[in-house]
Order: sequence, then structure tokens, then C-alpha cells
Amino acid sequence: MKLEGRTILVTGGATGIGFAFAERFAKAGSTVIVCGRREDALRDAKQKIGGLHTIVSDVGNEADRVALAKRVIAEFATLDVVVNNAGIQRRARLSEDAAPWSEREREIAINFAAPVHLASLFLAQLEKTKGTLVNVTSGLAFVPAVFAPVYCATKAAMHSFTVSLRHDLARKSVEVIEVIPPAVDTDLGGKGLHTQGTPLPEFADAVFAALAKGETEIGYGFAEKARTATRAELDAISSRMASS
Repeated sequence: MKLEGRTILVTGGATGIGFAFAERFAKAGSTVIVCGRREDALRDAKQKIGGLHTIVSDVGNEADRVALAKRVIAEFATLDVVVNNAGIQRRARLSEDAAPWSEREREIAINFAAPVHLASLFLAQLEKTKGTLVNVTSGLAFVPAVFAPVYCATKAAMHSFTVSLRHDLARKSVEVIEVIPPAVDTDLGGKGLHTQGTPLPEFADAVFAALAKGETEIGYGFAEKARTATRAELDAISSRMASS
């Protein structure tokens, strides 16, 4: 993937993995737009990345997604990369989850419905610019974990969607890339839950090195092992995680 001279939208780009990607795209010489729900986080991101464009948008909301696509396409005619990064993780075994259905529904909306909808909304634009769609999934797409069953299921769905879309859009000259993180030291799921994860700069640097090489399915650490594991190996890992 060419990194410089692009016009790039990163969802959930004010913090965490999205911010690290936005920062590196900007350093490579691309125009970067990020969206997110929190205006204060977007403001902080803009102060840290010179020339960053920010848009307040909740991608878990259908109307916000439609408005986001219309605005970005209208204001950035050269848009040629969309990074579906926004995601949330709820930690609760289904057998012990007393939260209202609306919380699980929102997790599904942000992690799966949003990127699928955004892919369709931006498809014509990406066809026009012969662009690139990047979907951020998870090593847990391959190794279901009892502590976050809905999150794992949405990421597994996104992996399947990304593979099928790659085959579909190859005939339209739209590149489709999947980035598969391991546990990374961010606030996904809540502060302090991933402090033992891969340092964010290490992960982001590895991803960008792989993007520059033209890789289209990029795992790292545990996620790379999960991506290439046999079914028997995956079942063994899932069993160990369930009993820990």
C-alpha cells in the first residue's frame, strides 16, 4: 500500500490504534481525516498531529454514518483510503451478563454494522480513486474468548466480510486490507485491561512496515499466530483461555 500522498479517513482515530495510524499516515505525507464520538479527544488529537482534520461522528448510529460519508466525499474529493478502525469491547461472559440488550446491540453496531455500512457508502468513491479499504479486526476473530463473546463474534464476522470483499473488489481495482491486532496497550475495554499487551508504537510500526511491503492480511504477535494456526491449535488456545 502506498502511504504517502493519500487522502485517508480513519474512524475512531482520536485515540489508541486509530490515532497511532493517523499519526503515521500524516508523517508519511498523507492528508488525514479522523472521526470519533468525543470532541475533546478529537481536539487533543488535532493538537498533536499538524494538519489533521477532525469530524465528530458516532459510527454506531446509522444517520451519523450517512452524514459522515456525505461530508467527507464532498469536502475531500481525492479521498482514496478508508480505515474502519472504530470498535468497542465489552468484557462479560454471556452467562453472567446482566446488562440490557442495548449494550450488546451497540457493540454489534459499532464493530460490525458500522464498517459494513461505511464500506458500502464509500465504495463508489474508492472505485473512482482506485483506493484502499482497511478493516481492523482482532486476533480474537480466530480465537473466541469467553470473556468477550460478542466482541469476538463481531471480529470473526469482519474477517469473513473482509476476505469476501477482497475477492469482490479486486475486479474494481479497490485494494482491501485486513489488520489483525493482538492485545495492544490501549484503553480498549476499559483503562488498565491491556497494559500487558504489545506496546502501541511497536505494533503500529510493524503494521506500517507490512503495509509498505504490500501485505493485505497483517497480523502481529499472538494475532499472527492465531491467523496462521490450525483448527486444532485454535481449539487448544480457546480452551486454555476459557479455563484461565
